[in-house]
Amino acid sequence: MSKKNISTNNALVSISEAIVDVAENLSPSVVCIRSETGGNGSGVIWNADGFIITCYHIVKRLSEVEVALSDGTSHSAKVVGTDPYSDIALLKMNTVSNLKPIDVTDSQNLKAGQFVLAMANPYGDHPSITGGIITSIKNSVRGWWGRMMDDIVITDVRLNPGYSGGPLVNAEGKMVGVNTAYISSRGIAIRSNRVKSIADRLAEGGTIKRAYMGVVLNTITIPKEVATQQLGTAQDGGLMILSVENDTPAKRAGLLIGDIIVKFDKEPVASMHDLYRQLTQASIGNPVDLSILRGEKLTRLTLTPSEAD
Repeated sequence: MSKKNISTNNALVSISEAIVDVAENLSPSVVCIRSETGGNGSGVIWNADGFIITCYHIVKRLSEVEVALSDGTSHSAKVVGTDPYSDIALLKMNTVSNLKPIDVTDSQNLKAGQFVLAMANPYGDHPSITGGIITSIKNSVRGWWGRMMDDIVITDVRLNPGYSGGPLVNAEGKMVGVNTAYISSRGIAIRSNRVKSIADRLAEGGTIKRAYMGVVLNTITIPKEVATQQLGTAQDGGLMILSVENDTPAKRAGLLIGDIIVKFDKEPVASMHDLYRQLTQASIGNPVDLSILRGEKLTRLTLTPSEAD
């Protein structure tokens, strides 16, 4: 055998062993969710207090489900709160010790081509794993209920039945998203930053009232000369409007396809994360100032967010 073949084999063995290590380390943090309707899904242990994150479409309007841990034990869990719009649900188990919460990392700067793994525990006896790469950093996709779903990541990872609610992790085994759907041979996951924000709010109140604009957006880079001339700042990004739904706050405000949102309520908006910080429950029904670039000219509009259905 040539030195080249030996080196290649060693590299492949190292990669294989690294993936096995990630799977074994994550297994205690990935659970099976069994509902009374007979459907199975997955979930992740969110913290040592017994909170579990899974997908809304697994539990829907149930108040209690069964959670099977990787050690073979099963426990009842109450549905603390749900957010159908983002397909996230928060569950709570009681009197369960020695839980291993999943390690969550920042999902803001994910890149196309980045290697990722999807973990699941669809049967409650042993975890399952698939792998691939991030194929797109597109932020929006139409959800299973017909509305647009924001702050997602698209991969070529195959999501088998029961993978919904399981974690999408990076090469270090840190969660960057929660898997929610498999559409046109592409895996869709909700980014971990979004999951954390929703989980915190569900833990506080159980429900989320969501402010709604009625647009599909994508992050775009603003040329330096345009930002300097029109904005008077070094802001290098904004949110381009890809579509405007009829009879929505955005339509009534006069927003058009191609407009680039650069400020929301006088605060700079360079990413979806910036917008979510401003588009809160408190903004529902309250007029806000929007600054947009339209044909490289700065324009100001007034928009009144409504409550999402």
